[in-house]
Amino acid sequence: MSFNYKRVLLVGATSGIGAAMADKLVVEGAKVIAVGRRQERLDAFVQKHGPEKASAVRYDINDTAGLDAFVESIVSKYPDLDCVFLNSGVQSQIKLSRPAEVDLDAFHQEVNTNFHRLVDLSIKFLPHLLGKPSPTALVITNSLLSQVPACLMPAYSASKAALNAFVYCLRRQNRGASTKIIEIWPPAVQTELHDYMGAERGRAIGMPLAEFVEQTWSQLAAGSEEVIVGADEDYMKLVAHRQNRFEAMSDLLEKHMAA
Repeated sequence: MSFNYKRVLLVGATSGIGAAMADKLVVEGAKVIAVGRRQERLDAFVQKHGPEKASAVRYDINDTAGLDAFVESIVSKYPDLDCVFLNSGVQSQIKLSRPAEVDLDAFHQEVNTNFHRLVDLSIKFLPHLLGKPSPTALVITNSLLSQVPACLMPAYSASKAALNAFVYCLRRQNRGASTKIIEIWPPAVQTELHDYMGAERGRAIGMPLAEFVEQTWSQLAAGSEEVIVGADEDYMKLVAHRQNRFEAMSDLLEKHMAA
C-alpha cells in the first residue's frame, strides 16, 4: 500500500524534520494539521499553503493534563483524520563521567518528551484510527540511535531504544488491523535538533534536510513500514537479525499465552 492518507495530523511540525515533512505532505496532496508550540510558525505554515490544505493547532505534548481535550478536539473537528504522524523530540549531551553535574530532572524530561509522550499520543489516537473502516496510519519518527546508542547522548539514545521496542510490540499486537504502524529512522540530519552545540555548528551536522525528506518520502510512498535512511549494510544486518529474533520470540510468547 502506498502512502495515500488524505488528512494527516503532524505533531512536532514547527521545525526540522517535522516542518519539512509537513510541507512535503501538502505538496503530495495531503491536508495537514500542524501541531507545535510556536504559534508564529504554525501561522506561517497555514499562510504558506492556504487554509484548504493546511491548518494548525498549538499544543505542547508535555501538557499531559490537556491531552484528552487535545485528542478529543482533533477527532471531533477532523473526523476524516486518517494518519497521525508523531515527530516531536529533543536532544542534549549529558556528561555521565561527571555524575555530580548531571541534571536528573532534565535527563528524565528528555526521556519523557521523546518516549512517554509519544506513547501517550499513540494510545490516545489509536481508537480513532482503528475504528475507521478505511486504511489509516500511525507514523512515528525514531532514530538510527535506537539500535546503536550515541555515548554522549544517553537520554536521547535510551528514549529512542525504548520507543523502538514499543513500536515493535505495537505493530505485532495489531497485525491484521486496518491501521499501519510506520517507524522512520533518520540518521543525523541538519536541523535545529543539534542547536545545543551552537546553531552554526549543530545545523551543519548530518544529512541535508531536503535529501532526507526525499529519501524518506520514496520509502513511504512505496509502502514501507520501516523507513530507514542513511544506514550502511552492517547496520541493516543488525536490524534484520534483531527483527528475526523479535518475531521468533513473539511467536513463542503468543503460542504460550494462547495455550
